[in-house]
Amino acid sequence: MAPPVATEVDGSPRKADSTTKSGPQSVKGVVEQILNLNARKHVRQTMENHWDINDPDVADMVIHLARESHKQQPATEKVDPVDAFCEKLESVGAETSRNTADILMGIVTRIDGIIERLAPPKSPRAAGVRKRTHSLDSADGAFPGLRIHNESVKERPELKLERPEERDGIAPLSETAEHLILEEMPYRERVKYEREKKRREHEKEMDKRLDDYHRRDRRRSRTRSRSRSRDRRHHHRSSRSRSTERRRGDKKGRADLQPLELYTIHRGVVQRVMDYGCFVAFRTQDGEKEGLVHVGEILPASSVGRSRMSASDLVRRNQSVYIKVVGLAGTKISLSMREVDQKSGEDLRPRNSTSSKSIRPGESAFRGANSIPVGGAATNARARSGVGAQSGIRLDLDQGAGSSSSSGRQSKPHLNDYELWEARQLRASGVLDASDMPDFDPRNREETKEEVELEVADAEPKFLAGQTARTGVILSPVRIVKEPDGSLQRAAMQQATLAQERRESKQAMQEQVIKAIPKDMSRPWEDPNPNQGERTLAQNLRSITMSSTTQHQNNKRHGMPTGVSYGQRSALPMKEQRESLPIFKLRGQLLQAMAENQVLIVIGETGSGKTTQMTQYMAEAGYADQGIIGCTQPRRVAAMTVAKRVAEEYGCRLGQEVGYTIRFEDHTSPETRIKYMTDGMLLREALADPLLKKYSVIMLDEAHERTIHTDVLFGLCKEAIRQRNDLKLIVTSATLDAEKFSRYFFDSHIFTIPGRTFPVEILYSNEPEEDYVQAALMTVMQIHLTEQPGDILVFLTGQEEIDTACQLLDDRMAQLAPMNPPPLIPMGVYAAQPSEVQSSIFEPAPPGSRKCVVATNIAEASITIDGIYFVVDPGFAKIKTFNAKTQMDALIVTPISQANARQRAGRAGRTGPGKCYRLYTEKAFRSEMLPSAVPEIQRSNLSNVVLTLKAMGINDLLGFDFMDAPPVQTLINSLESLWQLGALDDEGLLTKLGRKMAEFPMPPEQSKMLLASVDLGCADEAITVVAMLSVQNVFYRPRDKQSVADQKKSKFHAPEGDHVTLLEVYKAWSRNRFSAPWCYENFIQVRSLRKAQDVRKQLIGIMDRYRLEINSCGQDYNRLRQAIAAGYFNNLCRRDPNEGYRVMRDLQQVYIHPSSALYQKNPEWVIYYELVMTTREYIREVCTVEPEWMPKIAPNMFKQADNRGISKMKANEKIEPLYSKYHDRDALRILAKRKC
Repeated sequence: MAPPVATEVDGSPRKADSTTKSGPQSVKGVVEQILNLNARKHVRQTMENHWDINDPDVADMVIHLARESHKQQPATEKVDPVDAFCEKLESVGAETSRNTADILMGIVTRIDGIIERLAPPKSPRAAGVRKRTHSLDSADGAFPGLRIHNESVKERPELKLERPEERDGIAPLSETAEHLILEEMPYRERVKYEREKKRREHEKEMDKRLDDYHRRDRRRSRTRSRSRSRDRRHHHRSSRSRSTERRRGDKKGRADLQPLELYTIHRGVVQRVMDYGCFVAFRTQDGEKEGLVHVGEILPASSVGRSRMSASDLVRRNQSVYIKVVGLAGTKISLSMREVDQKSGEDLRPRNSTSSKSIRPGESAFRGANSIPVGGAATNARARSGVGAQSGIRLDLDQGAGSSSSSGRQSKPHLNDYELWEARQLRASGVLDASDMPDFDPRNREETKEEVELEVADAEPKFLAGQTARTGVILSPVRIVKEPDGSLQRAAMQQATLAQERRESKQAMQEQVIKAIPKDMSRPWEDPNPNQGERTLAQNLRSITMSSTTQHQNNKRHGMPTGVSYGQRSALPMKEQRESLPIFKLRGQLLQAMAENQVLIVIGETGSGKTTQMTQYMAEAGYADQGIIGCTQPRRVAAMTVAKRVAEEYGCRLGQEVGYTIRFEDHTSPETRIKYMTDGMLLREALADPLLKKYSVIMLDEAHERTIHTDVLFGLCKEAIRQRNDLKLIVTSATLDAEKFSRYFFDSHIFTIPGRTFPVEILYSNEPEEDYVQAALMTVMQIHLTEQPGDILVFLTGQEEIDTACQLLDDRMAQLAPMNPPPLIPMGVYAAQPSEVQSSIFEPAPPGSRKCVVATNIAEASITIDGIYFVVDPGFAKIKTFNAKTQMDALIVTPISQANARQRAGRAGRTGPGKCYRLYTEKAFRSEMLPSAVPEIQRSNLSNVVLTLKAMGINDLLGFDFMDAPPVQTLINSLESLWQLGALDDEGLLTKLGRKMAEFPMPPEQSKMLLASVDLGCADEAITVVAMLSVQNVFYRPRDKQSVADQKKSKFHAPEGDHVTLLEVYKAWSRNRFSAPWCYENFIQVRSLRKAQDVRKQLIGIMDRYRLEINSCGQDYNRLRQAIAAGYFNNLCRRDPNEGYRVMRDLQQVYIHPSSALYQKNPEWVIYYELVMTTREYIREVCTVEPEWMPKIAPNMFKQADNRGISKMKANEKIEPLYSKYHDRDALRILAKRKC
């Protein structure tokens, strides 16, 4: 066959003078050449990705054969062009076996799609169609990046990830993952697990033997012998032969073992770990032996931070390792691990011995519990420089490990500009040696290179060209406030100032208390270096003078129960409790409506029983025989508690017929018939099964909350019921706005459950309130002193307001104590409270007392509190909004909607006739409040949702059937963010990296961080960091012991930042055998750590399921910092010369949070996890990074500034002189101040 290089891409002969013609033909020829070159480029990229071939001649041949397949098919024959293309590829010698047929079809379809999109148009009509499709001026093609055609997963089989459960059922954990999970278990649970595992293995072996026996018995019955004696003799001979084989096998196994001699290599298991080393047990030809590996013999001598590590940081108990005998002294055996390759068992330092050899090459090398060479000193099998196989980032591990910022555990001292200038002057004058310089690298024996200047690359994805804010496209966001200049919005904006004043007033009172302490007691606070224990004594004396009581103590004082309980307790039998619910009387009508309608909208008040009873009614009616009955909940706590209640009513153990699934926790089994889950978990199941085939009924509960996942599930379930006639969909809501749901779901039937409601009197304020917290407290006191008995429910926006309100109510009641008023028991409710405190709100108040529950909007519909007769509604709530300009989420106080106001008022009419005090005018209710709340999908970051939709093959985001479409600007920002992470290619299609990221139940940034950690060899530490970030409030500061708690917390501070600090906390907890008293001693939330431990176990299972290596980097935290930077490079900040930091992305000024380990340390470059807005913009969970990493980790986001010019960040600086009022303004020019 003639080489294809002699033909052009379209198959026609090349013309050397095609570009020299004049006139319109010349322009046309140039355009055709550009398009053909573009097509060849994309085809070569695709071939390199899938075939590992990057040859322009082969690309030309593939394009030529593909176009011939499209042209030469007769119109009468219905032949798939892809099949014709496969035949042509086979004719030229391409391998297209049956095993690769499916993958080949997907590759060919992918190539054809590229050719069809990039090929030159054949006619003016086609050109016109193409122009209309991508024109920004038309309505249909305004945003072509959001209107990419959808594609089925079958069209791109190269993106399909192999799941072990799809091939061999539910695959067991690998040995490495099982070791890691066993290390997270307490001793008793570990022993129980191992016993259960041995029992299962024994039962499996016995079943196998029994099957073999029956098989032999059937074989003997088919081939009877004439003589029974001959059979017996044959049986004895076979028995003797089998016993002989067993003896030979034992001898052969002993022959594989090596004798106990110097410099022999063995495989052993770590038995005990001490500070000075570890004891390893191993087998030899002489029997079981045990030797000591000194801590200096674990890591190579060149390892970073080797002298500062203990054995517990490098190895773990029950870890399988390779050891080398280096010393024999009587019964004592000295071993070494650093002279053996822990991956292959090869001797790295051969010495003279009679039997010096390594482990057999054919033997499978076990890598220990960390799945890498122990301690992480050596890298994995990949080269130290190159491109990561999982994350696609450019690796330069030698540079990362040798960075001067943290060689081992030492970090570069952070000096200001003057101190650095002074050190360089002393170095230049010869006073200081090079080794005395602060930026000297002891590992490389040289000073580090000069400071790296970074710039934000203005790279724009090709599929979003001309559609982003860089090109001037400005779109108005969705309005979450109806009247920005109204009285409600003014009060909301003023509340931050009032809260700051309250904090300052409280702090001033505390300072007065401290000053009232005798002088000898206040000396430890004034002394910067007090003696040990002095501040603790002063703190205890200070706590005596401060009369602060917690809610738990307050409940105990008023006689309220203090134990843990879930929900309301009732003395009625279970059957009578179920029959007392309002839904029980409508059971028959409800089942009939379900049978007659495929989609049903159910409206019912909170407490009517729709969540717990409807699933049981459907199971009793036989719907569970056809598939699982699934019910989604917007919150994890709701899914857990409801599942426990339903399992109790259903009469089964939780996890059997009734179970639940939440993120990082699965309590279901093959017998599960009723399954409660969060809406996010059902969305993840739809990723693998868009039609939800294993479900017979889907119940979307609490749909009125309109979470992001619920809105996406609306569209997916709507498409599923179009294709499945046997699927039932039920949408439940606690509000009366059901017509919108009905119209969206094909004008479906509405079923209403009447609740136990009583009339509620609505009282409005005559004038707008400026401080709604004080107005609410005055209203509570007025109700308590003048109204009839009955509990009070007050709605506030957050934890700080609730704690302040409860404390002020206690203080005011203490002031009224001489008047002997009836007791008032304030009780706060918010998400961060302990379980025992939350459960106390359901208990009735003691006789003669009144309970005042101060809650967030969680009390609107999610929980039901009996005994409430009075509701105080200030009209505000704290909601999360996404700022597309700053790329961050923020919790802001905004006015509620009219639907929320009605829902709050309804809380007063559950037990009897009640009253609702609205602390705003009736005019504000009608003119300043939206009719319904803005859905979360229109005010949140959608990167995770877009990634999930892309993984399902849904690329046309504007064409997706949202109930309320999200803002276009948010979608474009999400696509751009995913492209920067590498999850999308230049055409806006999902990459292999993006497909892997979609499998992790976490934000895309954390998914990229985990995948990068696999390439960088620090997955074990990254999993722990992600698990710790998934929980909140790891540390707690009691109001009466804040300084002691701060001292305990400072022990864990790491110079690398908060991520490593959290890692050190978890490691310390693990070394203390996961002790709860240790947590109490160090002011650490034991419940948060246990939750992080569960998350870590789940992440280990996910990583093992997709065969991702779980490596450990030991103490080389540079790798971990690079992995963090690979996921959160968008949050890179640089220190501002004046104050705080500047975010590189948009130069926004931010400040490190006071709770951070880097507070007042002022490193030059940091990356943060989240940004919170309180009195100022604070960054939390901060980690130090090196600027030279960023162009390699995020080439689409950062580039190194040109040394010949001035960077954009420097150009924005404005030099202002530092002057004295007695001299001229321009007398001194020292201070460099940035433009604001």
